[in-house]
Amino acid sequence: MITRDELQGSWTQLKGQIRERWGEITDDELQQVHGNAEELLGFLQKKTGESRQALESFVRDSLDQGSHYVQQAAETAREYARGAARSVREGYESLEQSVEEGYGEARQVVRARPVESIAAAFGAGLVAGVIVSLMFRSSRA
Repeated sequence: MITRDELQGSWTQLKGQIRERWGEITDDELQQVHGNAEELLGFLQKKTGESRQALESFVRDSLDQGSHYVQQAAETAREYARGAARSVREGYESLEQSVEEGYGEARQVVRARPVESIAAAFGAGLVAGVIVSLMFRSSRA
């Protein structure tokens, strides 16, 4: 027995396959039985003259094929997610390496020229303080 959930889950694909097999059936006619397996099978039997068993088999095969497509889509999505995770991990590792290299270079500069390093840090702090002060003044005005 075909359930309502099965029909609703693959309704668009099933509707397309019905219209492909029986071109005289319209979307409006199919909308009248949307989601109700008994009504759909009765409608198809009346419209096509085929046996209920043949129609049930057709609908079941169509639903199974739709579920196959869903499984393929899910696997493709998992593959993309794994690829994205791998790319993020590689990007993080590259960034981590760059930061470590920058930190090492900064340590070497500070050890080689401690006075200049302190003066540069003081100057940068002074400039940052002036910029922040000007921003606060302009936002209050």
